[in-house]
Amino acid sequence: MGSSGRRVGRPRAEQRPDSGLSPRDELLAAAAELFTTRGYAATTTRAVAERAGMRQASMYHYVSGKEELLAALLESTVTPSLAFARQLLAEHDAPAADRLWDLCRTDVELLCGGSHNLGGLYLLPEVHSERFAGFHAVRAELKDAYRQLLAATEAGGALAKSELDLRTDLLFGLIEGVILVHRSDPERPVSAFAEATADAALRIAGI
Repeated sequence: MGSSGRRVGRPRAEQRPDSGLSPRDELLAAAAELFTTRGYAATTTRAVAERAGMRQASMYHYVSGKEELLAALLESTVTPSLAFARQLLAEHDAPAADRLWDLCRTDVELLCGGSHNLGGLYLLPEVHSERFAGFHAVRAELKDAYRQLLAATEAGGALAKSELDLRTDLLFGLIEGVILVHRSDPERPVSAFAEATADAALRIAGI
């Protein structure tokens, strides 16, 4: 085993074209497809391994099981938006309302722009368990960025704390709720959908 903890020469269940992905990323791609098409509960680790082109025993060289795959996929839906939110919070020269609109639009594009509707995994009952504390921590930080940007707007600055919290909950709920709308019409252009959602979010915020 090398310094990265990866074993050399994993056996393949079937010969697949080289995707250029690492074995772990192959497993994540397979899990993303199967979790969103078959369902998380109905997907076995064997099915994920076979879809990734490896044997089930080899899979455990790279991940501990389905929960680790789900946790990684969930975090992948939030971390890019959080990185962008941190940039926006640091850009004090731009109006807060414009920055909030940009965050809403970008967040929706990231949630709905992938090959699979990973945001739909938020609705799984399993996600409430302690195993997914990392995802919940990242999500909470992203939600707080929304709150800070809203508070920095003229409308948000005039709100009492309880009202600001409520508006943040409503705004953030709308952004995450787009996964259901997107699932009902996946052919809708994501860019137009994202802009319309950002407009609606600012109206909810009172801007």
